[in-house]
Amino acid sequence: MQVINQAVENAVEEERQVVAFQLGAEEYAVDIINVQEIIKLQKVTRIPRTEPWVEGVINLRGNIIPLFNLHTKFKLSAPDSTDEQRIIVFQLDDIKAAVIVDKVSEVLHLNCQEIEATDRVYEGINAEHIIGIAKLEGRILILLNIYKILINDNIR
Repeated sequence: MQVINQAVENAVEEERQVVAFQLGAEEYAVDIINVQEIIKLQKVTRIPRTEPWVEGVINLRGNIIPLFNLHTKFKLSAPDSTDEQRIIVFQLDDIKAAVIVDKVSEVLHLNCQEIEATDRVYEGINAEHIIGIAKLEGRILILLNIYKILINDNIR
């Protein structure tokens, strides 16, 4: 029985399901396990005296959810608002938080062999917010540690 359990654990670790999205010219991805939903851009209520990358809060079916702008966080130029912009809502432990993205590309299954650790790509990369970099059919996806970005850096 233990051999079967180990085989199942290894199979699970060999593949990772992610949501891919764009911020500017780059493509990023986050583990789908923490994604609660993806919604269209909606009215944002600004909160005074917050960090520059805190966009404000949204009211999602009676739940007040903090909304973060990764363009500002990562010092990327922000494009004009488009119909393709989306809000990705995350459930992280007992906290809901959301980010604005330029476009959600797709849900992908990544083989863990396609993911390079950031320190193997280049030592100088500040990897605290990056899990790895995936190579997929000529594309490069930057896998983000959304828990670190949203929880450890800000909310608590």
